[in-house]
Amino acid sequence: MNPKIRELFEDKNIIAKIQNKLPKLFQLAELESARARKIGMEVGQVREKIIVALFIYKFGERNVQTEIPITKAETDVIVYNNPISIKTITGGNFGGVKLIWTVDKVKAKEFLDNYGPSCDVVLVQINWNNGGGFYYVPREVQMEIFKKLGRTKYIKLPVEGTNPRGVEISAEGLVNLIEHKETFKIPINWRKENIAFKPFQRWLDLWQND
Repeated sequence: MNPKIRELFEDKNIIAKIQNKLPKLFQLAELESARARKIGMEVGQVREKIIVALFIYKFGERNVQTEIPITKAETDVIVYNNPISIKTITGGNFGGVKLIWTVDKVKAKEFLDNYGPSCDVVLVQINWNNGGGFYYVPREVQMEIFKKLGRTKYIKLPVEGTNPRGVEISAEGLVNLIEHKETFKIPINWRKENIAFKPFQRWLDLWQND
């Protein structure tokens, strides 16, 4: 982990901004990604952009690389040459965090046999009307837990005959990661606001501008 990234968890102004702003920004992400009040899968990409924008805000564009080569499948952003994967989960339980999006049995088994943590992880636990958090899990912590549990307890394969859409980190693995003494955490109280959201307004404004 690059020492500069530690500033996210030492800067009181940034901590307060994450605690105060992230719930509203993620609420907007849900509103933007919803149709007939059902949240679409694209919400994950919008959330990812919000976190990347946080890094750019804190560290500046020149220190944040967003154009990631396709060969780095797990990496979503690079900050000070430090690759980071961004993951979000919703609810009070730790489960459902994807490592790879596939339901192909052969590909899932190949992934299980060859996987090893390759970058740091930002994990945001969204828990509306309750407590959650913004976690930063260094790669070294992941490697320690991965070796401690073993790959078959750290990785959860999709169950045959279901459609879970991917290979996941096990709930046991996630709990071990977030409770590790070297994982950074910012607690967040997830409260929704009354937002008069108009999904077409910004596009309408652009049409109306000369």
